[in-house]
Amino acid sequence: MTEKRLSLGKRGEELAAALLRKSGYRILETNYRGKLGEIDLIAEEGRCLVFVEVKTRSGLECGHPLEGIDSRKQRQLVRAAREYMARENCQERVCRFDAVSVLTDGAAPRLELVKNIIELDGDFF
Repeated sequence: MTEKRLSLGKRGEELAAALLRKSGYRILETNYRGKLGEIDLIAEEGRCLVFVEVKTRSGLECGHPLEGIDSRKQRQLVRAAREYMARENCQERVCRFDAVSVLTDGAAPRLELVKNIIELDGDFF
């Protein structure tokens, strides 16, 4: 990954974390990396544990940022979340997956928070 893309992603994650805090979330971890995958932000909103994927783009040439959360990415997020919850011994907690899109193609970045991006069946664990 190029330095420019890494910098864009890092800036997007910082903006997303600020948006989440402003929206009442409490950030627990940033850039969680386990054996089974990576999660950009892990937060709490009330009693709910929230795994957040951040997608940042500098334009729409490759589509909207949230289009990057395809079925493969969703499976990877679920695996990483399971690993995190087992590590933290919190498998009984209510959890969900949110996403933040960050578009930096204008004077000011545009952010969009989407809650519950992955529908979990009753068999999360």
